Amino acid sequence: MQQQYGKLVDSLKSASALLNLERKSQFNQDVTSICNYLINPSFRIAVFGPFNHGKSTLLNAMLGNRTLPIDLIPTTGAAITVKYGSDVRTRIMLVDGTEIYRSGTEILQQFAILDGNRQMRKDVASVEVFCPHPFLETGVEFLDLPGTNDREEQDSLVREQLLSADLVVQLLDARKLMTLGERENLRDWLLDRGIKTVIFVANFINLLEPEEQKQVQNRLVFVAESFRADLPPGFSNLYRVDALPALRARLKGDVAEANSSGLVAFETALQNIVGILQQNRGSVRLPRVEAIATQIQQSLKAKIDPIYNEVKSIVDKHNAKIEIKDKAANLIKQGFATSISELGDWLSLPKLLAKYQADAAVALAENNFKSWQTNTLKKDLNQLQLATVKWLYQAYEFFQAQRPEDLLIPFPSEPQIVLPPKPNNHSDLSETGSIAVGGGIGWLLGGPVGAAVVGSISYLLNKNIQEQEGKSANESYHQEVAKVCISATEDYLSSFSSQGLSILAAYDRKAEKVIYLEVSQEPLEIANKRQDLQRFQNIFNELLQELEKAKITVNYQPYQEIPKSKTINTRYLPQPEKFKIYPEAQKNTAKNTQKKVESPRQQVSTAPKTSASPRSEEVAQEKTAKNTQKKVESPRQQVSPPLENSTSPRPEEIDAKFHNWELDQEIARMKAEMRSPGSQTNKQQNTTQNNKAPNSPKTQMQKDKINRAYSILGLQPNAPLSEIKQAYRTLVKKWHPDLFVGKPQQQKQAEEKMHLVNEAYTVLTES
Repeated sequence: MQQQYGKLVDSLKSASALLNLERKSQFNQDVTSICNYLINPSFRIAVFGPFNHGKSTLLNAMLGNRTLPIDLIPTTGAAITVKYGSDVRTRIMLVDGTEIYRSGTEILQQFAILDGNRQMRKDVASVEVFCPHPFLETGVEFLDLPGTNDREEQDSLVREQLLSADLVVQLLDARKLMTLGERENLRDWLLDRGIKTVIFVANFINLLEPEEQKQVQNRLVFVAESFRADLPPGFSNLYRVDALPALRARLKGDVAEANSSGLVAFETALQNIVGILQQNRGSVRLPRVEAIATQIQQSLKAKIDPIYNEVKSIVDKHNAKIEIKDKAANLIKQGFATSISELGDWLSLPKLLAKYQADAAVALAENNFKSWQTNTLKKDLNQLQLATVKWLYQAYEFFQAQRPEDLLIPFPSEPQIVLPPKPNNHSDLSETGSIAVGGGIGWLLGGPVGAAVVGSISYLLNKNIQEQEGKSANESYHQEVAKVCISATEDYLSSFSSQGLSILAAYDRKAEKVIYLEVSQEPLEIANKRQDLQRFQNIFNELLQELEKAKITVNYQPYQEIPKSKTINTRYLPQPEKFKIYPEAQKNTAKNTQKKVESPRQQVSTAPKTSASPRSEEVAQEKTAKNTQKKVESPRQQVSPPLENSTSPRPEEIDAKFHNWELDQEIARMKAEMRSPGSQTNKQQNTTQNNKAPNSPKTQMQKDKINRAYSILGLQPNAPLSEIKQAYRTLVKKWHPDLFVGKPQQQKQAEEKMHLVNEAYTVLTES
């Protein structure tokens, strides 16, 4: 028996210990009784009933001698277990562990009866009597319990001991059949605790008149039929035994009188019932185990569920934050990679030469290089630097990894040029193709020669390089000066590109430690609570498993472990291939492959296909220079009408701008969610709101305004917010004014259209 239910007992004890039950509580005592009961190999029969109902007398009659103490007043003050032994002897176990063995049962008068104050001895742990009876030799034990309805302390002892009985014999007094107290005990102490192997024995019927005996007998049958005892088929759960006459008959050896007292019939039925039940002990013991196990499971659930819900809530919130951070990390990585790639592309020497060399050379020729560097080159660089750095500060705000550094790309020193010697013939301005709009070169050469140098810069940059491989013998002086300016700005931009790309590559490597999110283990708060929860869940699930093995019905499902908090390890990966530095040979190749580079700030005329005589060319240049000085203040101030296809941004550029705006909006939303205590709830609310239409307006004027806004966006009234956002995106990409540069009338129309679209979007998103 101990081997069969050993693990179940261990589970019950572990659960009881985990619940930290008070040692003297009824619940703890019941668990202890059930555990002892499961590992007890003997079949235990408890004799139970109120005081003075003849319990000890009935047992003495069955044993055939006065083994147990009996008296007219309540006597039994302990639960006395009667076991098989070769001779009659008594063993007393005291609370302090002392064992007292005595032959006979006289010592019971000292340890097992109530004292003068009708109190049980508190130093007695157990009382056992050994008796050589053949029925006991079959593995049966009798349990003589104190009478109930006398003292609360005795009732508690009886209630505890009943759980350890395989069969209960409830003694009834025929003179006062089934009092209210007996009915309550039957319900609370037996039925509700799964104890249903019960036999009723009516005592004292012999003291009633014959007519009364018939009435009592009918009432007893009703009681027995009302209680559905789990006894083997064919056996009654009601017997009549006149206990005192039966004892006297046994002491005298009077078989006839023993038969007439009902003792023999009861003993025969009892032995047969026990013989059958012994073969199927599980059906007897497990129902009461189920009752106590259900109590334990309910108590464990009362502990587990609040912890479970708390841990799940914390884990969900933690995972929601991690999910936001992970999404933010991907957005930031994407945004930073795009921005730094754009800056690297801008710093590449071919792009710098194509975009800035013409203006830079003109500015150098005009002695206005410092101003050009500040107002043009530095302005463009600052915008690109800020667009790159902002992502790292976003990352630091989210992840609190390494603090980012500012991106500082310095400019090279201002170019210093050395002019070639002036020719003696100052009027050598023969190449009309070199003359362009411009002036202000007087500081260098003075007069029309300065304007010619400015024009030559643009002309030389636009001329096919293959025609310029060798220096022409009759090359004019202003072309030589222009070449000096072009060469100086090329060296300047080359140095700027090389140094800038090196700094950018180093900055890109440092970003790996800034855009870095690692969550490898759960926060300590979650880990501690999870450990407590796991301990309770393991005991609960283990108990469920053992109950199922014992074929005991369970009404609960095993607890599943809450998935652990998300772990993540994401970082930005540097992209060194994006920052290729062009060597000198590559610079020249890049320069030579530019067939036509046009200054964005001036219109340049092309060289003529046929050359004129030197004199005619000189005259032409003088006239052109004079006209230029009269009509144009500076080549930097003249802006020719833009060509329709030359300066208008491409649709993909508008898409890129809009995408950056969306990234910024998404990052801002994530920050708001991170700051909000119920980020997961807010996220769900936001998702729901995206599928809902804006709030209903209160006034007719508001209704008209909102309906007009829907119409402008091309939507049906009450369209959800997600459709509003999508319609807005589509219209922005269609009517962005930058798409109509060079088309004044269409650009004005686009601006008016975008004003209406923005106004409608604001009305619908704020309503």
